[in-house]
Amino acid sequence: MNPQSVKRSLTHLCRKKVPVFLWGPPGIGKSSIVAQIAKEENISFVDLRLSLLDPTDLRGIPFYSAKDETAIWAPPSFLPDGSIEKGILFLDELNTAAPMVQASAYQLILDRKIGEYTLPDGWAIVAAGNRESDRGVVFRMAAPLANRFVHLEMEVSPQDWRTWAIGSGIDSSIIAFISHRPNALFTFAQSDSRAFATPRTWEYVHHIISSEPEADLIMPMISGAIGEELAASFLGFRSVAGELPELDAVLNATCKDVPSEPAALHILSTALTMRIDETTSSKKLNNLIVYTLGMPAEFAVMIVQDLRERKIELDHLDSWSLWMKKFNTLLH
Repeated sequence: MNPQSVKRSLTHLCRKKVPVFLWGPPGIGKSSIVAQIAKEENISFVDLRLSLLDPTDLRGIPFYSAKDETAIWAPPSFLPDGSIEKGILFLDELNTAAPMVQASAYQLILDRKIGEYTLPDGWAIVAAGNRESDRGVVFRMAAPLANRFVHLEMEVSPQDWRTWAIGSGIDSSIIAFISHRPNALFTFAQSDSRAFATPRTWEYVHHIISSEPEADLIMPMISGAIGEELAASFLGFRSVAGELPELDAVLNATCKDVPSEPAALHILSTALTMRIDETTSSKKLNNLIVYTLGMPAEFAVMIVQDLRERKIELDHLDSWSLWMKKFNTLLH
């Protein structure tokens, strides 16, 4: 399932408190998508990395109660205590946890309680982990535990990632490069090196670029995130950015020159889209649509599709009927 389908499914299941196990390779944003659901639903979110826990960390530590002359299990402070009514308890890396930790988690998932602790009624449980084919250290999940979940498998989607990246302010050259080479978003299956590309490591590349390192550090730093071969290809692609027209000149209709190189067109299309928001004047938006009339069809359509996904209204523009006449058959 692509990330948007996973997100919609998780939202429904969490509302009904149905336990879900989210499968997928490393670095594709499994935990981020669950955290995003909690934020959008305005509920709490607790992220537990089970591979870092001992069995007693979940069950709690016994102590002697002089009042009752019994041993009582003190529940861990990181579990929801009921002070917050609704939330998602996220059990990450469940199948990389030791079998005894999985056994403790099994009781929590099956009965919504463990030892003296009971999970509050308003909380949903979502677990996640890598697949056995992902070259990580995983323990096979016991059948009774697996049967307790609805299982969803998340895959990488360059289009979903592009939508997220534009909204998150990821460097326009990265977004343009992935649009140009969608298979560069995720190279885990093809790579035997320590560094390989995933949505997570491309976000690292964004932070590397925004830190403005010295010129001699850029290549080794980006290579350390996504691998040397891909880093060289990306930096070569990015080198054309200095030849682009000024974005403000395009939006103010003082520049009508359109680059001819595909790499430059990718970067320019993405940068122009990211410059537009709900506060952009109709005049500048109209100038942009006029400018796209001189671009190759695929880039003109890319810009308009991105704007539409972000709910930017175009129908009222003077140039819109002319644009539709020229490119309408290419719109999806």
